[in-house]
Amino acid sequence: MRTGEEIHQRDSQKPGGIVCAGNFIVDRVHTLSYWPEQGNLAHILHQDLGVGGGAANVVTDLASLGFPGKLAAAGCIGADPDGEIVKARLAAAGVDVGGLTALADRVTAHTHVMNVPGQNRTFFYHAGANDAVTDKRISPAAFAMAGYRLFYLGYLMLLPGLDRMGPDGLSGASRLLEAARRAGLTTCVDFVSSEDPEFAAKVGVALPFCDFLIINEMEAGRATGIVVRDAKGDLIEAGLLKAGERLLAAGVTKGAVIHAPEICVWFAPGAAPLMTRSQPVDPNDIVSTVGAGDAFCAAVLYGLHENWPVEHICAVAHAAAAYCLTGATATDGIPDMSVLLRDARETNPESA
Repeated sequence: MRTGEEIHQRDSQKPGGIVCAGNFIVDRVHTLSYWPEQGNLAHILHQDLGVGGGAANVVTDLASLGFPGKLAAAGCIGADPDGEIVKARLAAAGVDVGGLTALADRVTAHTHVMNVPGQNRTFFYHAGANDAVTDKRISPAAFAMAGYRLFYLGYLMLLPGLDRMGPDGLSGASRLLEAARRAGLTTCVDFVSSEDPEFAAKVGVALPFCDFLIINEMEAGRATGIVVRDAKGDLIEAGLLKAGERLLAAGVTKGAVIHAPEICVWFAPGAAPLMTRSQPVDPNDIVSTVGAGDAFCAAVLYGLHENWPVEHICAVAHAAAAYCLTGATATDGIPDMSVLLRDARETNPESA
């Protein structure tokens, strides 16, 4: 990771930048001796503290990748110690935290993650200040005037103040993304995997204001109503292709990127879908799957900002997700972009 001074010098020389707006969460990861029955006691063997959420993970990953332009965070935190943790962690990575609003009447969103080695993690989430994020609290025009070029919003379906639809049929996300576009920013959007029965309707009203949509296969299925995995869990590639085309038809203007552990498909208007496959990862090397999708997204944003060819972007995004699997938290496995470029050249020289 570069020092804050080095990042400042880099930013002053490089035009452009990426704003990451949305969820900011303090994660407390508790490693337990076992999962107890109700009323029983388990020992906490180890505790880790991290900062997570869609916007927090993506902007932190971009910093770890050595992104050469400005980085900024936008959203809501509480006026509390957890809010100071969020600001300190991001500022240490060289991220401008001036767009984070500290609310006196809300606590910072936080999650208690219960981890039993060898078992799935269990999450206890308190939304706090994240539920107070609305389109009126974020000013895309201010970031555009400061020279930023990309506006990332994540996650829809975990920001009720933006997901909620009004009498006009639009949502807070619709208005925020429209404002970003009016300001001249390129809009990039991610979802969270939610079982909300209104998933398709809520994300659907935002799609016409998305320049680029970067989501996983399950989110693509829920947004379009198309089955993308069969009863055995195998990927249905024909369904994935149909889902991508339906997202473009719903209004995504420049590109819909659907990623899964096995594959990535990039859809663009007037072009044939580009399908790339990931390299196998040794299961013994996987420490945690949390954050792999955010790492993929961060690499895509990096490549979009730098105007790289699509094949090139997909190669480094696959590599970023693979490295994320080797870290205990959502962000600590991410290397510098030079490492991803090296790996991409070695595995697929034509794409890199």
